[in-house]
Amino acid sequence: MPEPTKKDETPNGQPEESVAPDSNGALPLPEISLEVSPPPEAVAEGQEPVETDGKQPEPAEPAEPEPVQAVVAQEPSPAENGSNQPQPVEVGVKEQAESSNTTEKGEGPCSPPPHVWSLGDGQAPEDLDKPIDTPPRSTLLIESPQSASMAVGGDISFVAKVEAKDLLRKPTVKWFKGKWMDLASKTGKHLQLKETFDRQTKIHTFEMHIIKAKENYAGNYRCEVTYKDKFDSCSFDLEVKEAETGSQNIDIRSAFKRSSEGQEDAGELDFSGLLKHREPKQQDDAPDVDVWEILKNARPDQYEKIAFMYGITDLRGLLRRMKKIPKEEKKSEAFAKKLEPAYQVDKGGKIRLVVDLADPTVELKWYKNGQEIRPSPKYIFEHKGTQRIMVINNCSMNDDAAYSVAAGDEKCATELFVKELPVKIVKGIEPVKTTVNERIELECEVSEEGAQVKWMKNGVEVPTGVRSRYRVKSEGTKHFLVIDDASREDTGTYSLMASGGTSEAHVKVDLKPLKIYQDLQDMTVKLGQPLKLHCEIYPGNVPGRWYRNGQLIQPNDRITIIHRNKVHRLEIEASSLHDAGDYTFVPEGYSQSLSAKIHIIDPPRVHLDSLNFPDNMVTIVAGNKLRLEIPISGEPAPRVVWMKGERVILESGHRVRAETYGDQTSLTIDITEREDSGNYKIVLQNEAGEATASVKIKVVDIPDPPEAPLVPVVGGDWCSMTWEPPKYDGGSPILGYFIERKKKQSSRWMRLNFDLIKETSFEPKKMIEGVPYEVRIFAVNAIGVSKPSEPSKAFTPLAVTSEPTMLVVDDVTDTTVTVKWRPPETIGAAGLDGYIVEYCIEGANDWVVSNTELTEKTKYTITGLTPGSKILVRVRAINAAGASPPRTLQHSVLVKEVIEPPKIRVPRHLKQTYTRRVGEAVNLVVPFMGKPRPKVTWLKEGNPIEPTHVSIRNTDCDSIIFIRKAERSHSGKYEMTVQVENHVDTAIIDIQIVDLPGPPQCVTIEDVWGGNVALVWTPPKDNGNSPITGYTIQKADKKTMEWFTCIEHYHRTCITITELVVGNEYFFRMYSENMCGLSEAATQTKKSALIVKEGISPHDTAQHQYHAQPHSFTLPPTGMQMKTHEFNDRDFKEAPKFTQPLINTFAIAGYNATLNCSVRANPRPKVIWMKNKIAILDDPRYRMFSNQGVCTLEIRKPSPYDGGMYTCKAINDLGEAQVDCKLEVKGGFTFYELMQRGVPLHLIDKYMNEHKIVEQEK
Repeated sequence: MPEPTKKDETPNGQPEESVAPDSNGALPLPEISLEVSPPPEAVAEGQEPVETDGKQPEPAEPAEPEPVQAVVAQEPSPAENGSNQPQPVEVGVKEQAESSNTTEKGEGPCSPPPHVWSLGDGQAPEDLDKPIDTPPRSTLLIESPQSASMAVGGDISFVAKVEAKDLLRKPTVKWFKGKWMDLASKTGKHLQLKETFDRQTKIHTFEMHIIKAKENYAGNYRCEVTYKDKFDSCSFDLEVKEAETGSQNIDIRSAFKRSSEGQEDAGELDFSGLLKHREPKQQDDAPDVDVWEILKNARPDQYEKIAFMYGITDLRGLLRRMKKIPKEEKKSEAFAKKLEPAYQVDKGGKIRLVVDLADPTVELKWYKNGQEIRPSPKYIFEHKGTQRIMVINNCSMNDDAAYSVAAGDEKCATELFVKELPVKIVKGIEPVKTTVNERIELECEVSEEGAQVKWMKNGVEVPTGVRSRYRVKSEGTKHFLVIDDASREDTGTYSLMASGGTSEAHVKVDLKPLKIYQDLQDMTVKLGQPLKLHCEIYPGNVPGRWYRNGQLIQPNDRITIIHRNKVHRLEIEASSLHDAGDYTFVPEGYSQSLSAKIHIIDPPRVHLDSLNFPDNMVTIVAGNKLRLEIPISGEPAPRVVWMKGERVILESGHRVRAETYGDQTSLTIDITEREDSGNYKIVLQNEAGEATASVKIKVVDIPDPPEAPLVPVVGGDWCSMTWEPPKYDGGSPILGYFIERKKKQSSRWMRLNFDLIKETSFEPKKMIEGVPYEVRIFAVNAIGVSKPSEPSKAFTPLAVTSEPTMLVVDDVTDTTVTVKWRPPETIGAAGLDGYIVEYCIEGANDWVVSNTELTEKTKYTITGLTPGSKILVRVRAINAAGASPPRTLQHSVLVKEVIEPPKIRVPRHLKQTYTRRVGEAVNLVVPFMGKPRPKVTWLKEGNPIEPTHVSIRNTDCDSIIFIRKAERSHSGKYEMTVQVENHVDTAIIDIQIVDLPGPPQCVTIEDVWGGNVALVWTPPKDNGNSPITGYTIQKADKKTMEWFTCIEHYHRTCITITELVVGNEYFFRMYSENMCGLSEAATQTKKSALIVKEGISPHDTAQHQYHAQPHSFTLPPTGMQMKTHEFNDRDFKEAPKFTQPLINTFAIAGYNATLNCSVRANPRPKVIWMKNKIAILDDPRYRMFSNQGVCTLEIRKPSPYDGGMYTCKAINDLGEAQVDCKLEVKGGFTFYELMQRGVPLHLIDKYMNEHKIVEQEK
């Protein structure tokens, strides 16, 4: 629940002070501060807390504030009381009657329902006699609450009053029921606590209101008043009687009397109470008035008047009830759309009131508060179709009224609310200080010209009549208040109130200056000595008063006050401690005063005996609050200084502070810390002397966190950690340590030990290899557990690799030994950084590291060895976890070069003819072996190679032949010779540089018949250093000479061109082709071939260049037809036949394998691949190709499961054929690997069984 806001408070949280008109500027006493919280039930029901101590709850509906209702007879103005709270006038107990003429029957002795607050069962009889521990009583209450009785459901108030003339601060008041029940926590719907302060009478009034009392509210109550060391209390009894059932008369006026003050249920009908009425009340003689009907038919601006007329106080509740009543809206015959219920406009703004007429011809009139409105610049009437609009310009407060529009006999009304902008204070009033008979002019500037403002003096409006001493004038936005002849009565607080703020200033009018001939003198008097004060002032006939510490001094047997003309004297026979203080002489009528300080001196003393601590040492646990109170004495009150070392402890300290109250001084440490340990010195000083004492304070605390632990050694799943003890043990010995660890990426720490570890080292285990970890330490002493140390540097449990495998000697020379090896079988999460190669002389044990930096290769050459010596070699694998166990050669190695016969390893692609085109680069690498370094020579066709044409580069293990731009002259056989002493090895490499071929030498037309032409040609003279692979024949019609290709890749040197067009004359040309492509030129027939029609004489074709030979046709007699030869087409159909069968194949697991075969058939056959007699269909692990009769099956990354009998089957209409082969896959898989590849379980089981049988047979 939000804390209620405070009324009459200044921004700094202090109560605002206001001065009454007759107070002469004296400041009032501060108001009482009492915090009251509502019960949880009230908060749950959405109710508001009760007003107490100038605090008010936030209203539930800010737009419609409810009037505050209280059980008081009158309510003084805020200026008189200085508070907005009502001020009760009656004394004693006040009781309110029900707002209706009925009383409700009590609910019996049963406990109230859960949502109703209960005052409890009172104080038990046996508790009444028990003594209550209270401070010594004194008379504070000038009026006490009295015992009373009431009926169930009634309201009652108890009043207590305290006089504040002699009080410097506001007293504290508490209300109790029984012995201990504090009613401040029970405020809510049925209980309210209020307090007010009358600044004129200086009286605090405290009230307790009980609303709608129940039977269990009866009992003994107590009111306690406390002020410093004074205390007063008063007990009273409350008797709650069951209400008598009487006649009832329920009407709307009684239902809407307010039942509670500012509560949420105000204005709601209490139907549960209405149902309890049993006996009807006799009807009154007055006629029954139906207020509902009156309100329904009235205008909204008449609601308040009707409510006042019929005694309805809860107008808001009544309006809420009316909103819930469904309205019967009658359809208007004149208006299609009426005015809205209400409109709002800012002052100076513009508003449009619009109605929509059902009949545009109806005459329309507008009214304001019943007066007809005529068109003017302020009121403008507009017509838009059926709409009638009234525009009000420059709205002022006079326009805030009820408006209506009449169309024939019908009317509709609305209300216009003009919102006035607040007038703000631009320049405030300046304070004035003057003397009597001077002129005073107060000036204030506001934000708007012609604004209505009000001048106030001490909260009361300043009279400005003709006979008034005050004159008010204004100039634009400036307002003035003028007092021509000032008097002392004009002193006070003047304020100007505007709608948007208030400005105030103090005006002070003094008398003529006072002359002081002799002032009071400060004196120091020993205890028991006489005290005499003397002063002289002018005017001499001015009386005065003597004050000590602000209290008026009255003469008695011990004190004498003398006034003779200008002389004023105060004499005390024997001074006492109470006589010390500030003495003031105040001349009557003057604000000036004469003052002096009187000191009664007494040497100071510190009483440490009351502490009862051995050696004056106080021990406390850090974090607790320490309050050390030490009695002291001395007069005047000694000045107390607490010191720790050279540092002075101040009273204003936040955490550590020293305080002194009269006869004792205290040291308070709110939250003790270890730095607070040490000796504290108390120094007392006054005029009579000085005293010192010391107290030792020891603060024990949890130890400091240790420093971050170190992790010097890390294993595969463990580590070794060490740490140093904390620098500060908290004043108590360290008992042990707790260790926690976590993964670096995680935020969850896990404790590793539940029993304290005494040592400063530990070995955590069961960690995951490769995962970074952090560890931290907690130190423990008798006080508790320290904060955790900083986490250690992240470390990763890593295991060293296994030793390298297969370490062998690769090469030996007179000064070097080359070894090679395989990587370790187990590497682990740390990976592998490299290797270290070490060697030692046989018989010695001094291993020498050969490579200063890690080598990532698995081959290394040890250099700088002594010829003829024997050495041992070992290799270690290195990773982040360290070095692996070494792998050592089983036998020593003799450092002596061994002759190895040369051997040329010709690459597979160079064992055949190496072919390249003209212009391409040739780069051949031919590796060889031999020790010592062989001698390499190259010959071409038995002759040395010209270095300008061919570049040759030799190394220890290979020879490179390079031709930047090949030519046909580079073709030939190259002989490579490798020689080591008397050992020689040779190899021949055939290099062929090819180029485009030349055209065929001669192309002739051998014969022409029908639509066919027979061509014959001879191969080209230059085949481009590569076999001719075919020819391309083209034809062209003599008319267009556009060439068209007849056939490509033709292998023979003769051809018959068919399907020629009869009547056309053709030329033919031919290109030769090799592996480089077609020849650049073509050979064309010299003559053309004419395709003639049947029956045309050859003589008709004499003009053609070519005539058919006699064997092609005969010349018939004139007029006979030419006979043509008949040819039968050859039938090329045949059944499938495999020209190349499948071959049994071995495959390596994980590497692609292919099966190839070739088939011949016409028409083209359908090819089916099968494995173990089962057709292979849509299996992504297989790919099938068929090109020019060559059938290929590719098996992607086969496994042993893919082994078996494979069949290729070709089928067409004439028959079918098939070939088989067996595929064996080497390199098996484990059961887990087969599962990952998705192999079915029954096939895995079959494969595993077959694999076992094969292993057993081996």
